[in-house]
Amino acid sequence: MNRTPDLHHIISPAVRDLVELANLDNFDRVTEQVRNLRGCTRPVNLVGWTATTDPATKTVLRSYSTADEPTGRLLTACGNRRSSRCPACSRLYAADTYHLIKAGLSGGKNVPEAVRTHPRVFATLTAPSFGPVHNRPTTSAGKPRPCRCGTHHPEDAPELGTPLKPKAYDYTGAVLWNAHAGALWARFTTYLRRELAAQLGMTQKALNAALRVSFAKVAEYQKRGLVHFHAVIRFDGPDGHTTAPPAWATTDALTHAIHAAARRAVLVVESDTTGDRRIAWGKKIDVREITTLGDGELTDQAVAGYVAKYATKSAEDSGTVDRSLVCHPCAGRGYLRGPDNFRDLCTDCDGTGQAEPLKDLRVQQHVRQMIRTAWALGHLPEFAELKLWKWAHMLGFRGHFSTKSRAYSTTLGALRDVRHAWRTAQAQARAGLPAPDENTTLVTECSWQYLASGYRPGEELLAAQTRHDTAQARDQTERAKTEGDPWL
Repeated sequence: MNRTPDLHHIISPAVRDLVELANLDNFDRVTEQVRNLRGCTRPVNLVGWTATTDPATKTVLRSYSTADEPTGRLLTACGNRRSSRCPACSRLYAADTYHLIKAGLSGGKNVPEAVRTHPRVFATLTAPSFGPVHNRPTTSAGKPRPCRCGTHHPEDAPELGTPLKPKAYDYTGAVLWNAHAGALWARFTTYLRRELAAQLGMTQKALNAALRVSFAKVAEYQKRGLVHFHAVIRFDGPDGHTTAPPAWATTDALTHAIHAAARRAVLVVESDTTGDRRIAWGKKIDVREITTLGDGELTDQAVAGYVAKYATKSAEDSGTVDRSLVCHPCAGRGYLRGPDNFRDLCTDCDGTGQAEPLKDLRVQQHVRQMIRTAWALGHLPEFAELKLWKWAHMLGFRGHFSTKSRAYSTTLGALRDVRHAWRTAQAQARAGLPAPDENTTLVTECSWQYLASGYRPGEELLAAQTRHDTAQARDQTERAKTEGDPWL
């Protein structure tokens, strides 16, 4: 066993830790673990074991224990979809989302190719106006017009999306709209089926027996801090993507039903403090037919890439922060229960319940006001169930960023299972183990515990090198494609 030398003369803690790692019995395994994470920013540290046996022969086919690791733990990717938190894992999430959406448009991943003949559209539903904001309007011919303030704003102008008259802007309405956007989408899907039945002169029961509406959607934040939804909506037969829809289920019928359902879908939020609020979609509703691959601008590939791009983004793209603002020790309550069961002021937040003062956030005033409004509304008894203080950093939005109907295509879990099975098979082949018989039922037992998150300082240096190598390889591939390399 190697003996670690005296490292006190090394000033850098990261370099000192790296030298310690290099003096372990199996430094190659340390680097392999980090390299396998492909640059994950904050991996999960696990301790435990797993064993796979053949119950017929009682033979242990595979076994693993973190006790055999040089560092005594296993590093696994965090899997965070947000690019602001982990670019490496978000790229993998975006790739999975792309294949999920693409399979529902062109087939593949156990989805028949005939699905591309089904009527399908790309719909965008937006939020209403809560007051005029700085923007970059255009004429009907696409030529730029000046903003209401009289200025032609550049694309990166910081004032875009902020109110022209902040004091008159309806911040309460904006936050409540974000908070109920997910419920409004659910109401929209209900009315979509009702409108289809009414349009076709059928009962809903008869419609459901002959037709299924499948969708996959993603939420995106606008500059003004309000979410809007992009959705692929498709007609299927009664059994989903495996069956063709009836001939009378056309793209025109789907387009008409979407517009009608968007107008009818309304939620009413009752409140004695803020007054009753009508939650509805904005007037800008865009519905476009998705063409077959290679025919037109809105193709299968383009739509899948567009949805995958926004599946990895979050509220921080509207200028807010990408972390919770709730004080963890007191869970946002501002107090802790002492030994005598009395409320003691939380010393971490001085009773505010905030992890950091809202006035100190490095955000625009418009975003800060939306955060303040969400925090204040969340502490009103009538909005307690919304827990808006918990979602203040999301500007009130509490829904999932990407969702799909059950029969749209494959699932993210299925894609991960296939990837895991492939990696397991590769590992078995490298270890010289025979592939198990498909007719053999194997039993896997395991025990895992969460240890921590993140790298050791020395491992962080190795991860940084992995990110650098990955970025260089990606740039080289893109450059070769641009230059027309015949091998790419």
